[in-house]
Amino acid sequence: MSHRTLKEEAFSANMQLPELGLVLFTFGNASAIDRDDGIFAIKPSGVPYAELRPEDMVLVDLEGQVVEGSLRPSSDTLTHAVLYRHWPHIGGIVHTHSTYATAWAQTQMDIPILGTTHADHLTVDIPCAPVMDDAMIEGNYEHETGFQILNDFKLRKYDPAEVEMVLVANHAPFTWGKTVAKAVYNSAVLEQLAQMAWIAHGIRPDVPRLKEALIRKHFERKHGKNAYYGQA
Repeated sequence: MSHRTLKEEAFSANMQLPELGLVLFTFGNASAIDRDDGIFAIKPSGVPYAELRPEDMVLVDLEGQVVEGSLRPSSDTLTHAVLYRHWPHIGGIVHTHSTYATAWAQTQMDIPILGTTHADHLTVDIPCAPVMDDAMIEGNYEHETGFQILNDFKLRKYDPAEVEMVLVANHAPFTWGKTVAKAVYNSAVLEQLAQMAWIAHGIRPDVPRLKEALIRKHFERKHGKNAYYGQA
């Protein structure tokens, strides 16, 4: 993949975030990686989306060091770098402060699986990684945020190839996928599921978790070996 192509891929993903209502002003970033070269392209820090150009995307290596670009990369670059290093199957990452997903993150709670829309994408609650301890916050914060996500997945025994989204307590969501386009899709899905869960709890505070048979049915019909959703 040429550096120009990589930058254009990251630029396109970033531009979808305000179009989908997932970011306000400069509240988010997307990145796309070239695994062969070991570099990823990410949004520059603090640049409004309306002013972005493909050539503004900053290329960094897997340690978060700038390889190409005159602008400072996103302040979340080291979080992206940690996830890319430890999860070699992912091709793109998105971080937003979308309203409903971020509200759930601020509650420090998982988003429960309540309906079949959720089960179409996941068989588990959307995890909320716990509050970071003071040493992690006062240290290399963005780097440690990546490890907060990794450690939570390890503790839960979640496969990041199956659960492609997380909340970081008191912070906001991160999503990923085999491509950055899938990471954008997952961010939009996460926001929708967060909003649905919030509304459901408002209507019925003791709303029950979706029954296991429906979870299995809806997930398997889209993702199982005998999936029949969509076109062949």
